[in-house]
Amino acid sequence: MTSIRLVLLPGTGSDEVFIRAAFGPAARAVGAELRTPAPVPGPGLAESYRAALDAAAQDGPVVVGGVSLGAHLGAEWAVRNPDRCAGLLAVLPGWLGEPEEAPAALAARASADSVRGLGLDRALELATEGVPDWLAGQLRRAWPRYGAALEDSLRAAATEPAPTAADLAGITAPTVVVGCTDDPVHPIGIAREWAETVPGARLREVSLAEIGADLGVLGKAALG
Repeated sequence: MTSIRLVLLPGTGSDEVFIRAAFGPAARAVGAELRTPAPVPGPGLAESYRAALDAAAQDGPVVVGGVSLGAHLGAEWAVRNPDRCAGLLAVLPGWLGEPEEAPAALAARASADSVRGLGLDRALELATEGVPDWLAGQLRRAWPRYGAALEDSLRAAATEPAPTAADLAGITAPTVVVGCTDDPVHPIGIAREWAETVPGARLREVSLAEIGADLGVLGKAALG
């Protein structure tokens, strides 16, 4: 039997290390092959992820998706490639259509401004103030990997449109949407709207405390 092939993308300022931690255990539990493209920092961040999805599907249909920006790009790819998409896992989507004043987009823009004006070290201090320990740790590990291209990467993510409601309504692949009930940056209402719009989509909900206790809860929710 051919195993399920997952291609999952990280969110803004995150990386493949987080994706492996969050989804690796659940993928192994269901016998799925997990591919985790690394970010290519800079203004072409989204295009590099699109190219990675295209490359992964050359050998046959794949389940796509990811977290936040990764969810948006996975859903966009599912819309454009219905014959190559075996499923969609949309975790913590941040908005529909244009980012406008979505909390996740505002946060990314503010972080980009902070990096430009204050430098990486001070920007990291500000970005990690008052956030859960697990998230602070992820940012401290991932952001330095982007190097001098961090600001451009954050701005690219903050301006990248997500699929519109009309786009989501045209997705034919089996879909799971995972939302966080108490994440102000990725409002649960957006996840619910995605799940209500994609035909037949299932909604799974987690909390920040659950994620903090075990990053793998995201994978369990998406693949369970």
